[in-house]
Amino acid sequence: MAWISLIFAGLFEMFGVAMMNRLNQKRNWQSVVLLILGFGASFLFLSYAMKFLPMGTAYAIWTGIGASGGALIGMLFYGESKDWKRVVCIAMVLGSAIGLKLIS
Repeated sequence: MAWISLIFAGLFEMFGVAMMNRLNQKRNWQSVVLLILGFGASFLFLSYAMKFLPMGTAYAIWTGIGASGGALIGMLFYGESKDWKRVVCIAMVLGSAIGLKLIS
């Protein structure tokens, strides 16, 4: 259950990052509320996961999902570069997160 919670924390982190971009485009109260809800849920799920998983592993995987997911959202929805070097770096971040899961 802790790993599922950690995955949800990473997904809500991605959502929060996307809402940051939305807030920069549309300055309204809905964007602010969605941003706060996204990051709030992310921290809630991360806090639960860290009760059962080592802090370093949980934090590394959470940030890996958030960072690589944010980059993917930028590439898919906001026209950011899809250069192969960028994709390789995202794959390395995800591979590191998977490696931490396998050895912990």
